[in-house]
Amino acid sequence: MNYPLDSLTSHAIRPRHSDWLDDEGRLDAKWIEEVSALIEAGAEMDLREKLAPLSEADAGDVLEALNSSQRLALVKYLGDSFDYSSLTEVDEVVRVELIDQLPNSDVARGVSSIDNDDAVFILEDIEEVDREAILALVPDFERLSLKRSLDFPEDSAGRRMHCEFIAIPPFWNVGQTIDYLRKEEDLPEEFHQLYVVDPAYTLIGTVPLDKFLRVEREVLVSQIMLEEVIEINAMEDQEDAARVFERFDLVEVGVVDETNRLVGVLTIDDIVDVIHQEAEEDILHLAGVGAAEVSGGVWDAVRSRVTWLGVNLVTAIFASVVIGMFDATLQQMVALAVLMPIVASMGGNAGIQAMTVTVLAISTQDLDQFNFRRLIVRETLVGLVNGVIFAIITGVVTAIWFSSFALGVVIGIAMVVNMLAAGLSGILIPLGLSKFGADPAIASSAFVTTVTDVVGFFVFLGLAAKWFGLA
Repeated sequence: MNYPLDSLTSHAIRPRHSDWLDDEGRLDAKWIEEVSALIEAGAEMDLREKLAPLSEADAGDVLEALNSSQRLALVKYLGDSFDYSSLTEVDEVVRVELIDQLPNSDVARGVSSIDNDDAVFILEDIEEVDREAILALVPDFERLSLKRSLDFPEDSAGRRMHCEFIAIPPFWNVGQTIDYLRKEEDLPEEFHQLYVVDPAYTLIGTVPLDKFLRVEREVLVSQIMLEEVIEINAMEDQEDAARVFERFDLVEVGVVDETNRLVGVLTIDDIVDVIHQEAEEDILHLAGVGAAEVSGGVWDAVRSRVTWLGVNLVTAIFASVVIGMFDATLQQMVALAVLMPIVASMGGNAGIQAMTVTVLAISTQDLDQFNFRRLIVRETLVGLVNGVIFAIITGVVTAIWFSSFALGVVIGIAMVVNMLAAGLSGILIPLGLSKFGADPAIASSAFVTTVTDVVGFFVFLGLAAKWFGLA
């Protein structure tokens, strides 16, 4: 049977009884008002019943929809039924503010009840003094596990890994392993494969569940394990770990420490979060914006943007200096002032396009010695072709507008030169910044637009001054 695509989509993304969502899959405003009323009335049992069916993501949306005092009251009313995993679904500003308001004993109990990777995600944003106080209240085993993960660098695979996994020796048979899985209580709730280790806990193989369940009980684990092991070092950057998942189409992979000892696993749900986070950061950096939470305050937003706005101011002054060199020319021919923004704008947009392609190639590690020259040649030719196309269009419009064929030729030549400069700067500036250790996503846009502005103004005004014999 064939179903309309919109029908499949709308039903696939919401639970069967989702009265808290509207027709577009967003939180229903009336439902939130009902929750707010129950909070004000202190109706603990009604609140627990009303929020019980919600997923972690939906519960996170509810927390963000409430004000600060209502969030705190809701968490207190829910008590032990509050799922701290929902805090991984909210803005950092909301999460940190709420954690600061809660007693350390409540936070300790909450992080002890959720997966290790979610607990680490919550704890890593808390001030070190408060974090140590919370960890001191966590049971010994969970505390050691959390501290081990927190000891790894931020944004590393070790910070994102689960510490719960199933490790077995190679000399067990399938029957022994099944009996172990049935009897052992302290096992992860979900797993996709078994990890075969030696006495030093070195990873020597993996056994996918689909293969494990299709053999007889007497078969040894060593006979069915996959010996070509893909593993990720705990110190490796989470973005590099995501590329490993992408390259080998993984669902789960083991994480090892510096001694090659198996210490955890990464799963595809962790990697989806990493991909989303890294993509968000790159998009913000391209615009010269730092970490920008929707729930953040004015000062946070100002602080995240002011640095690169300052850089842009400096580069804009530089472009203005170039214009000032031709002030007499502009006074004698006002049409040049009218047409200047066209040259600069077209060059700036073309430069940003080339820069975006280059930054993406750098961030995904698709740019190497084999395609480096090809990319430069391609973007140069793209700049040239686009320059010719828009030079003709702009030249014709200018010639008709100002009744001057010569002025149309001047702006056409300037357009071609500036589009070429835009293509080259859009490639070479991000590559140069990357080579010197700077993040090309953050710094490139200011320098690319400066190059296109300066080249565009200088060529256009200089050529006009020579062509028309202006001072």
